[in-house]
Amino acid sequence: MTETTTGGTARTPEFRLASEAIATLRQDLLTDAFAYRPLPLAGPPGRFSRLLPRAIRQYAPWRRHMAVGLLAFVAVLFTVEGQSSYLGDLGQFVMGLTAAVPVLMTLVRPIGAWWAAVAMTVVLAALGGSGNWPWTPGAFFSYIVVMVLVTLRTGPRVAAWMWALTLALGTALSVVFSGEWGSNAPAMAVTSAFALVVAGSFQIRRHAKAEVSAQQEVTAVERDKRTLLEERTTIARELHDVVAHHMSVVAIQAEAAPYRVKNPPPELEAAFATIRENAVAALTELRRVLGVVRSADYEAPEAPQPTLASLDGLLANVREAGLSVEKTVTGAVRELPQGVELSAFRIIQEALSNTLRHAPGAAAGVEVSYVLGGLGIRVVNEAPTGDVPPSAGAGHGITGMRERVAMLEGEMTAARTESGGYEVAVFIPVPHRPEPAPEPREGTV
Repeated sequence: MTETTTGGTARTPEFRLASEAIATLRQDLLTDAFAYRPLPLAGPPGRFSRLLPRAIRQYAPWRRHMAVGLLAFVAVLFTVEGQSSYLGDLGQFVMGLTAAVPVLMTLVRPIGAWWAAVAMTVVLAALGGSGNWPWTPGAFFSYIVVMVLVTLRTGPRVAAWMWALTLALGTALSVVFSGEWGSNAPAMAVTSAFALVVAGSFQIRRHAKAEVSAQQEVTAVERDKRTLLEERTTIARELHDVVAHHMSVVAIQAEAAPYRVKNPPPELEAAFATIRENAVAALTELRRVLGVVRSADYEAPEAPQPTLASLDGLLANVREAGLSVEKTVTGAVRELPQGVELSAFRIIQEALSNTLRHAPGAAAGVEVSYVLGGLGIRVVNEAPTGDVPPSAGAGHGITGMRERVAMLEGEMTAARTESGGYEVAVFIPVPHRPEPAPEPREGTV
């Protein structure tokens, strides 16, 4: 099957495959081959770097650059030792620098370094004189090092192209400029293939590990978002009963108000009727919204939502579960808005549940402070004792508490104590509601 272009020329699958291969080669080894791509610094010190003295450890991020510099120095030594002495000491040193330049270029221009290694091979082969041809010992080492370093910085596809072109280079030099010592191109082909397979495998593993780490970060972010939405949904369900109760009271009082006044004016009756209609409409919309956030297995609670008046019952339950807990109440106890009461109860409940899960055997204390500007809550537990291991939690408790506090524009801190325990401190502002003025008695002015 062939493909016809606009001009009418038939393109066979082989031609298209060759075109794609040439395009890939151009993209990998020709396009921006000498672009500036500096080697980034290494990450935090590894296990071996931590064993170094502090004065040397500060240079640990440059360890990869130092390793490349050491390989370049070894290439110089190989070249000087393996080069013919007819060039003299200066000539041997220059040849050694020629072999080291491509290795150093991998630090800033990796693809260009390989092309420099190709040029270095031709130059050293032409000026050679050793028993190895076309790759002298120094050129052989430098060329292998450059290919490995470029593979570690690019990937297996570039490594495959470099190996194929290396094979073609060795074959061309062996055929056109055959030397008296024979060709070491087969040795280069085998050695470079093994080195590139190892480097490519390492690069693939490193890339896969980076992708897994990135995916884990994305998963953790998505999990946190889902946890946050679940906690907000739970809060919305619980507050529905509180808001619905207030709206129902408004509707009932608006309906009954005209009957409590003798001969009310029509305007007053119309106003109360409008209030009742709006309250009923708001209650209907509230139930509709709750239906959206309610899950399929959600069951509306039959009992009223708990308040701080139910705190003694909660403490009795956790004591039966094995937690030693003491309650302290300071300030003048007063009735707070139902949303504040419910959130305070849930925060204390979750904090005590965390103590049961994560600090088995520890004692806990609950402090409730009624202050002028709001409500203070403090739940602190000691370090876990005994042989019972802590159980792993889902990590939703702290998130739920923070959401409740943020909803009420409060402040919250949760951290470990110096003794090894844990402390949750919350302050919920409650606007001061002035007491209603007493009605004047009859006969007074």
